[in-house]
Amino acid sequence: MSTEHDGDADADDGTVSPYTLQREDGDDARHAFWADTVADRVEARDPDEPIVVKGGISPSGVPHLGNVNEIMRGYYVAEVLRDRGHEVRQVFTADDRDPLRGLPRTLCDLEGNLVDLGEVDAGALGRNLGAPYTDIPDPFGCCDSYGDHFSTIIQDSADAVDVPIELLSNTELYENGDLEDVTRFVLENRDRAREVLAEYQDKVDADYVPFNPICEACGKITETVTGVDLDTGEAGTVDYRCTDMDAGDQTIDGCGHEGTATLREGKMPWRFEWPAQWQVLGVDFEPFGKDHAEGSWPSGQDVARNVFDNEPPVPMVYEWFTLEGEPFSSSEGNVILVSDVLELLEPEVLRYFFAKDPAKARDFSIERLDQLVDEFDRLEAIYFDEIEASEDETAFAKRVYPLVVGEPKAERVRLPYTFAAVLGMTDDPDLREEIARREGHIPEDAPEWAVEGALERVEQARNWARRTENEFDYELKRTEIPDHEFDAATEDALDELAAFIEAGHEPEEIQSEIYETARRHDIDVGDFFSAGYRLFFDEEQGPKLGSFLAKVDREFVVARLRRER
Repeated sequence: MSTEHDGDADADDGTVSPYTLQREDGDDARHAFWADTVADRVEARDPDEPIVVKGGISPSGVPHLGNVNEIMRGYYVAEVLRDRGHEVRQVFTADDRDPLRGLPRTLCDLEGNLVDLGEVDAGALGRNLGAPYTDIPDPFGCCDSYGDHFSTIIQDSADAVDVPIELLSNTELYENGDLEDVTRFVLENRDRAREVLAEYQDKVDADYVPFNPICEACGKITETVTGVDLDTGEAGTVDYRCTDMDAGDQTIDGCGHEGTATLREGKMPWRFEWPAQWQVLGVDFEPFGKDHAEGSWPSGQDVARNVFDNEPPVPMVYEWFTLEGEPFSSSEGNVILVSDVLELLEPEVLRYFFAKDPAKARDFSIERLDQLVDEFDRLEAIYFDEIEASEDETAFAKRVYPLVVGEPKAERVRLPYTFAAVLGMTDDPDLREEIARREGHIPEDAPEWAVEGALERVEQARNWARRTENEFDYELKRTEIPDHEFDAATEDALDELAAFIEAGHEPEEIQSEIYETARRHDIDVGDFFSAGYRLFFDEEQGPKLGSFLAKVDREFVVARLRRER
């Protein structure tokens, strides 16, 4: 099977498709890991060392799980190149000199707690519409600026999944002079820059200047440059008038001030800033979402070649993924942070999610998180030759698993996720381990570190049950029998069910036997299930009873059904 687009194909005009070929026809190529394919293209250019892998984000609001896509896609390519002996830098730009164009409805503190705009100093944000993120006070008061606050969360997210990014502030690149020479070059060649960009944007006219100064009077970014003087100072200056800024369906008022700015006191428009970053940072590869693939990538590579006389990096577009079937949206509250996810599963499971084909859209579902964990556990078992698998699955596991976990350890222990959720119904850590050992999920000779790692999943699965309020969100009454009063028929039926379970049966067999036992004793099936829930949870309802009784240690289940303890 091959994808629709071939990233190696160049058009007649020299442009490169950003779509990555995932697999090719042929016996050998069909097992190709997408990051290997990209690494091949990078190496084909014979790049200087260190090879630079880049990503970037505008820290405009909550840095959610969807934003990690770019970090992880870059990471896998970087790791493949490192495995091949190359020195690699993975840089990630915070485009924090961008202006705040609207008020987000939802923000988050450094711990990842989401808050409504009304819970912070929203007035300070409203007064700073149009100003760079790094010039806006942090609404939480904990960081140097609004931009720094959300950049910190981006860095924390990368650290949490153990990806060594080098986070670069665009504001600092301008203020330190790193972007000064390339900015001057754009202004020196503004006629050519205007001619190239006019092919992509209708608003580019004869007066267009590719530089947006920051107004010294009100602090907002303005797009109206009235004069360019490249002979003043070391790099030159621009004259400007602070005019209104269009921001979607609203207009941000300019103050009308007329002034002069140096090339460190503003920014290039994104269509020039992105290619400028490639040149200054020496970028060899950059992944990006399909919005850029269809928008700023075509103009970006044109600007790189025909304004900067620089070759653009190897591109790769990735499909966005959804959260519970809906697009990520800070304004609608449909977000989840990396810190939230890592309360529910191990970092390596999350890293596995991003190892999948970037050309395929996927859904990240908290409700069905057990399925993702089961997928990862299967990948791990295939890698260690513990289960049979197809040729494709085996090739993928052997190639990808070491990149996902870093250091494969055959002695590791994984508790099935839903079984871990069952163990999470009790708070007793010793009991959790006892049940897991009794059920055969922890080998007798398992090293202590492996046992500790396995039991960490219990808390994660418990958090999942509570977050989703699913069938495992119950507290097992282990220490004493809850108050109960059953008639003789129900007591006989419970004793009969205890004998059936004591003989040893599978979950579905137990579930079926509950129904049959109730019918044999002429008991309402719903009432009989309620009797079971009362004994184990002191509730009238609970998880699928047959599955639950099969997963908890048999001796306890039998004794409780007999009302002995």
